[in-house]
Amino acid sequence: MSNKLCRRAIETQLSAWAAARAPALQVAFENVPFTPPAGAYLRGFLLPARTSSQDLAGAHREYSGVYQVSVVAPLNAGPGAAEGIADELATLFPLNQRIAVPGLTLQIVTPVTAAQGAPDSVSFIVPVSFEYRADTI
Repeated sequence: MSNKLCRRAIETQLSAWAAARAPALQVAFENVPFTPPAGAYLRGFLLPARTSSQDLAGAHREYSGVYQVSVVAPLNAGPGAAEGIADELATLFPLNQRIAVPGLTLQIVTPVTAAQGAPDSVSFIVPVSFEYRADTI
């Protein structure tokens, strides 16, 4: 249930930033039609962990997981542009930031980390991720 709210909190912030950025970046979200542009763009993925409860009454729920943003850049242009966008994402989602949406407040619980970039047949992709947690009672 609240995985949906976790997704909404993160993706609302990501979408607003990407649209306001100069140049703007398009974001491909899960199970949403998307036509990749010629330049760089982002792909967002919510990877929820198992929901847990820390009270004997069973009222508490802990929603946690990883949010991954794949920075997709043109192939054979070097890693600099994708790594620069990864740095911007680290500023957008700082450690301990709280993001509120109606019904839920989510917290970023690890620093944003960029993994090794890798090419596919047409792009160079840098996976960027952070862990989040939200508690409800």
